[in-house]
Amino acid sequence: MADRPRRVLVARMDSMGDVLMAGPAIRAVAARPDTEVWLLAGPRGEAAARLLPGVAQVRVIGTPWITAVDRPVDRLLVDEVEALVTECDPDEVIVLTAFHQSPLPIALLLKLAGVQRITGASVQASAGLLDIRLLPGDDFPEDIPEPERNLRIVAAAGYTLPDGDDGALAVIAIDDPPAVLASLPPRYLVVHPGAQVPAREYPAQQHAAAVEQLTALGHPVVVTGGRHERDLTALVAGTTGIDLGGRLDLRGMVAVIGGARVMVVGNTGPAHLAAAVGVPIVGLFSAVVPAVRWAPYGVPTVLLGDQHAACRGTRAQLCPVPGHPCLTGVPPEAVVAAAQRLLAETA
Repeated sequence: MADRPRRVLVARMDSMGDVLMAGPAIRAVAARPDTEVWLLAGPRGEAAARLLPGVAQVRVIGTPWITAVDRPVDRLLVDEVEALVTECDPDEVIVLTAFHQSPLPIALLLKLAGVQRITGASVQASAGLLDIRLLPGDDFPEDIPEPERNLRIVAAAGYTLPDGDDGALAVIAIDDPPAVLASLPPRYLVVHPGAQVPAREYPAQQHAAAVEQLTALGHPVVVTGGRHERDLTALVAGTTGIDLGGRLDLRGMVAVIGGARVMVVGNTGPAHLAAAVGVPIVGLFSAVVPAVRWAPYGVPTVLLGDQHAACRGTRAQLCPVPGHPCLTGVPPEAVVAAAQRLLAETA
C-alpha cells in the first residue's frame, strides 16, 4: 500500500537473550527512513521482543525446530505463517539465526505465503528460499559476538546502524517500575542463580556462600528468579540476601537490574538484560557454548568458569562431565573478588 511505510518483518524466534541480542540489528533496520519493523518472535522471546526499541509490532509463532514447543509441524503452522504474511504484508523478511540454527524452514513457509525477498545466513544450499544468502565462515567469521552476527545479516540486506548508535544492547525505558523497587536498599547487587538448563547453572550452595560473603562485606544483595525458581532463590538469598524470586515480570526485572551496581549471573537471558541496561556483570559462564559468541555484550564483564573444559561446545543441557567442573571449580571467593573488582573499576 502506498500510504504506509516500507514494512520489514524480522524473525528471531528463540529465547529472551537471543532476542535481546538482535536489538542492535533491529535498530539498524528501523533507522532507515520510512521503514516500519515487525518482529516475529517465539513464545520464549515474546516479552523481550516487546522491550526492544524500533519495533512497531510483535507477532508470535512457536516453531519446534527452533525451541521446544508443544506443537507439531502441520497445516495449522503453515496457516499461521500465511495469516501473518497477509496481515503484515512485508516488503521483505530478514531471518536472524544462531550458528546452529537454519533459516530455511521458516523461509520455506514464508515463500509459500508469498514473500518475495528474504535474507538469512545459511551453510546449506538455499536456492529459491533466500534471496540474499550469507555463508557463515566466508561472509563473516563464525566466532564473533551474536549481536555482531545479526548486524552482518541485516547489513547484507542494506541496513546499518545510524551515526551515534554504538551498537550496544538496549531496552525501552520502564515507566511503571514495580513497587518493590522503592523498598530496596541503595547500591545493591543482583544475583540471578537460575538458568534455562542445568548445564549452565552454578551450584546453589556456592551461590549462597557468595551472597553471604558479599553481604558480610556491606553489599546488599537482591536475588532474582522466576516463579518456578522460588526454592532456589530462597536458598541462595539465605538470611542475608533479599529474595525477589517469583515477584517480578520481565519489565520488573529490567527496573530492578537497572538499579544494580553489579549483577552475578550465568549464561542465561537475564545476563543480556543486564547488558541492555548497562550493568557490569560477573558471568558464571559454562563452556557448553562459546563465550566469544554469547558472553554479555558491551558492558564491563568478568567471566568465570573453565572455558576449556571437556564439555566445551557440546551445547549440552545436562553437563556430560561428572561433577560439572567448569563451574563447580569456581569458588565463591572468586565470585566475590570479581564483583569487588567491577565495583572498584566502575565506581
